[in-house]
Amino acid sequence: MNLTIDIGNTRTKTTIFKDGKIVAKDVYDNFKVKELNSLLKNHPSIQRIILCSVTLVAKSLLNSIQKKKGSIILSYKTNVPIVNKYKSPKTLGNDRLAAVIGAKALYPKEACLVIDAGTCIKYDFISVRAHYNGGTISPGINMRLKAMHDYTAKLPLLKREAFSGLFGRNTRESMLTGAQLAASLEAEGFIRSYQKKYGHLKVILTGGDADFFAKRLKSKIFVCADLISIGLNKILNYNDLKS
Repeated sequence: MNLTIDIGNTRTKTTIFKDGKIVAKDVYDNFKVKELNSLLKNHPSIQRIILCSVTLVAKSLLNSIQKKKGSIILSYKTNVPIVNKYKSPKTLGNDRLAAVIGAKALYPKEACLVIDAGTCIKYDFISVRAHYNGGTISPGINMRLKAMHDYTAKLPLLKREAFSGLFGRNTRESMLTGAQLAASLEAEGFIRSYQKKYGHLKVILTGGDADFFAKRLKSKIFVCADLISIGLNKILNYNDLKS
């Protein structure tokens, strides 16, 4: 069995794979050596681990993972089953790399546009030939709302909520429209632009706000909450085959 660990800006997601299928998963606000040891104790069949992080990771956790033979701390030096043509691979977020690899694992014969809607909204395209050139990073919905509060004197601090009007009738509604509707229209614009340039493609939504976007986008999309985990598992298996 394989264990994937995806450490994001706000939470950590762990997923256990057996023969390519997900058999267990969990989400943590804080993931340390204690939580890792508990997972390994409860699932003694775990043979390999891969960790992906967009933040600094405690050395104690890194050391514990590296003790497991065949395990990987994902970096720009890791062998991956795609052609990474990003001009500065060292600065590419590991989550973005794992997401496009997950997309190709699900749709190996398709061009894919991945929209990872989390703290930031990331748009990443991978071609039919599995060539990754780059993408776009945009503020997430809560980040947009927080910025309006932080950079003004009177606007309140809001969080994403159920409001989808075209315009607001008060300050709260106006801010929600400015953040939420604008983000949805932005996503639609990116989808249309990629379709115009590359023709048919699969659009895959993932991330904490994926369901929010799925209800509002008119374009045909697929939601995969486990996309990054699937990509990490693919990388782990790919490196096992090469060893």
